Amino acid sequence: MAPTRRPSDGLLARVNFPLYAVDMLTSRHILVAGGGGSSKTGVANGFEIYELYHNGSHFCAEEVLRHETGANVVMNFAVRNNGRRGYLCAGQEAHCQMYYVQPRIETEEDGGDKKPNPVERPHENGNVRQRGGAAAAAHSGVEFIANGHKPPTSVDDLLKQFQRLRFDIQAADVVQTDFLKSSEPLQRVVRISGNGRLMATGGTDGKLRIWSFPQMTLGAELPAHSKEIDDLDFSPDSKYIASISKDSQGLVWDLSTGKLHHKLQWQTPEGSKYLFKRCRYGTVEAHKDNYRLFTIANPLGKVGKQRGYLQHWDCASGKLRHAVAIDESLSSLAVRDDGRFVAVGTMFSGSVSMYIAFTLQRVLHIPHAHSMFVTGLQFLPITNEEGPPISSDTEAAVLSISVDNKVCIHSLAQRRTIPAWMAVAFIIVMIFAVFVLCSYIGI
Repeated sequence: MAPTRRPSDGLLARVNFPLYAVDMLTSRHILVAGGGGSSKTGVANGFEIYELYHNGSHFCAEEVLRHETGANVVMNFAVRNNGRRGYLCAGQEAHCQMYYVQPRIETEEDGGDKKPNPVERPHENGNVRQRGGAAAAAHSGVEFIANGHKPPTSVDDLLKQFQRLRFDIQAADVVQTDFLKSSEPLQRVVRISGNGRLMATGGTDGKLRIWSFPQMTLGAELPAHSKEIDDLDFSPDSKYIASISKDSQGLVWDLSTGKLHHKLQWQTPEGSKYLFKRCRYGTVEAHKDNYRLFTIANPLGKVGKQRGYLQHWDCASGKLRHAVAIDESLSSLAVRDDGRFVAVGTMFSGSVSMYIAFTLQRVLHIPHAHSMFVTGLQFLPITNEEGPPISSDTEAAVLSISVDNKVCIHSLAQRRTIPAWMAVAFIIVMIFAVFVLCSYIGI
């Protein structure tokens, strides 16, 4: 039985526009994007950046930056951080807009001596808490303790040692990435390769386009699908890219040749037609040359109870290795950066579940995490090169967003296991005890 939500999990922040994309900008900064579109509804379009921290009992978030994008809703994006500057590539209708994201330490001129803008979130008892400057400093003290350092001795020391990271966003180049002629073109997905040299886009015209990055010059255009592309993902070694589409095809391409490497083929239940919805690669023990491919698939045109599948594929042959059925259509997928956990979000109930990647055993289920379908999931990183991961008492934590405007977090508590040496010692003691007992009663 998978554990249910802990009281400390749930709502991190509420935005005043629908959310469609989420990613980690740094090891402790969340980037979410969305909007209400170009219609005059009064609903904004843009990005929000939140700082995430753990106060010793639960996760908290604080707004750092809000950037509005005018009439252009952001449906998808990809981020790349090179240390000094980050790149944000955002899908805005038929175009991909690049933004420079420049981090900087907050100064007094920026208002560093003032309380930052708080984010409302429910406390364990249902009350709304706000994090100000002193609370921010207190969380810094928690990080000192968690990382084995001696905490500052006073609140003044805390305030002096706590430095907030701010971001400046500047629009850069823009390129058109979709050219559908029969109706409105739309970029559906953008990805940046792990080595930071390539960008891939897919949209309604079914073409898989590979761009150099960060120059964003077109390198290859592959007629990959007959219908719109729903998702893409680069393999961790940046040698392959997977593409899935509404034409029911799941394809893996060799980037060195631009040719098809293999198709994803499986025996569907009762011969029903299924469509792949999302695809994600995951490493095995954090090795980029050893990885798995995960997909989610939903039935097409099925009336009544929907039954989606979470699937694990062999990357060499393209054969299905393992699959688990879920009593609902699925909408989102995420794999943790070390490849140990997979998470899925559902279409109708807004639920989130977490699985062990190797066995696809469910270890966490959050029913009705959102009031509408889950549009995006993102695990908190543990191998992020841009800084140490957030110290917490959880084994894994995943962020979820939805068109219900909410940013939520769901964490798996540390599963207590007996060390191997202790198990062996226990067995030896038990055998010895049985031997003594048998000797005593004369058996």
